[in-house]
Amino acid sequence: MGKSYPCVSEEYEKAVDKARRKLRGFIAEKRCAPLMLRLAWHSAGTYDVNTKTGGPFGTMRFKAELNHGANNGLDIAVRLLEPIKEQFPILSYGDFYQLAGVVAVEVTGGPDVPFHPGREDKEEPPVEGRLPDATKGNDHLRDVFVKTMGLEDIDIVTLSGGHTLGAAHKERSGFEGPWTPNPLIFDNNLQMLKAKAVIRE
Repeated sequence: MGKSYPCVSEEYEKAVDKARRKLRGFIAEKRCAPLMLRLAWHSAGTYDVNTKTGGPFGTMRFKAELNHGANNGLDIAVRLLEPIKEQFPILSYGDFYQLAGVVAVEVTGGPDVPFHPGREDKEEPPVEGRLPDATKGNDHLRDVFVKTMGLEDIDIVTLSGGHTLGAAHKERSGFEGPWTPNPLIFDNNLQMLKAKAVIRE
């Protein structure tokens, strides 16, 4: 068995490790790492530190949240993951979606991301409009990351590095094209430079 997770049972730990192995093979084979990372981020990115609502608690499985404008296309990720999730009924959706994001970073050559299970699924999706809007500029980003999520400027830089994976799709985000030369390799040098420019402005 892999790591020890103090807040879950031994049975749960074993399921996490088995699911991680399944996800690693699946994500590599399907070349869907960018989509899985986006699912994890859009699930977590709704957290509001002021109301203690939103966040990565499995609500992305509901059509109400999938239908948010910022989540266009994430129904594909949910649909792809469901057959694997069915093999691990003990795991919460919240943990499973975040684990898929962690594995997506790892299989594309990114850093090992610490994974801490124990999220309980919630039944009430967050209200629409909590995710950052790329068309609204730097002040808006700070409002979302700092005032709503409770993060700091350095976190904007770190999270922006995730855009090294994948490409924008016009029908989903209004933008088109890859973020970096190779959208399936985690190399955030270019994105870090862009994010640092945001911080300086």
